[in-house]
Amino acid sequence: MERAELLTRFLLQRPAPAHRLTVAGLKPAAVLLPLVERADGLQLLLTRRSPHLRHHAGQISFPGGRQDPDDRDLIHTALRETQEELGIVPAQIEVLGTLTPLNTVSQYDVLPVLGLVTADYQLTLSRDEVDQAFEVPLNHLLDPRHHIALTIPRADHLHTIYWIPWQHHFIWGATASMIRQLSRQLAI
Repeated sequence: MERAELLTRFLLQRPAPAHRLTVAGLKPAAVLLPLVERADGLQLLLTRRSPHLRHHAGQISFPGGRQDPDDRDLIHTALRETQEELGIVPAQIEVLGTLTPLNTVSQYDVLPVLGLVTADYQLTLSRDEVDQAFEVPLNHLLDPRHHIALTIPRADHLHTIYWIPWQHHFIWGATASMIRQLSRQLAI
């Protein structure tokens, strides 16, 4: 997928702005879905969380986290967290809009923020939080044939979790759910 096609599809269907109330009892948070334009199409920048973290260690994720009291809004949260985790400054990110918030099992109400990152970005990883960052072709991630469903019992209910393989990585959980949401929104 090229930048022009993404902009046309996404902006025509853009969801509500980031100024919103979060679900009662859930902590507000935001992540950035950072897209990078390359000669062979758009790439999605993902991270592997540090292996020593208490929660979600080693998992593939987007840069982001809990809203701080000083954050203007959840878009600011996503941009601040991206700078803290990856060293990419907000001036290198063009925010396109948001997706529908996702309520996670870890009790967060997460707003996914879609943004275009300049292709010449330089990474400065916060090793306390991020072990690795890598790009994946957006076309691969958006293709529903790569979304593998696994249904598991949890708290007397069946829940479907999605996995998206890429090379030696497995993208799953909230990250895969947000990618699936973007895929459905951009589908023709």
